[in-house]
Amino acid sequence: MSEDWKAKPESYWREKLTPEQFQVARKKGTERAFSGQYWNHHGKGVYACVCCGEPLFDSETKFESGTGWPSYTQPVAPGAVSEEVDNSFFMRRVEANCAKCGAHLGHVFDDGPRPTGLRYCINSASLAFEDKPGEDKS
Repeated sequence: MSEDWKAKPESYWREKLTPEQFQVARKKGTERAFSGQYWNHHGKGVYACVCCGEPLFDSETKFESGTGWPSYTQPVAPGAVSEEVDNSFFMRRVEANCAKCGAHLGHVFDDGPRPTGLRYCINSASLAFEDKPGEDKS
């Protein structure tokens, strides 16, 4: 039987995550632009959810958006990232969440490059990077 990640109590997440990871991933916070560990990261591998380890984005879909946050054209697989309308801060945006555990990742915008035209603007604090075997770890 699979683990119900969405039912875990706040105390579990406070113990598992750093204060910044908890604020961003579990409380829908946002890290400062150009401050996260992955905004200028160029390793080859998969970016997974910091909370549950679910693969979310492949480095092959990462691009330089100039925003100061890691940006991707699409999730690693259909259904890996769920989306919901976010009307906070007097604007309408689309929030991106880990479909497995509900962690807040960032937002999705329709100003990305081809092939999708999407920009998944994601907080580094919501991610953990896993190198592809045999790849350079730069």
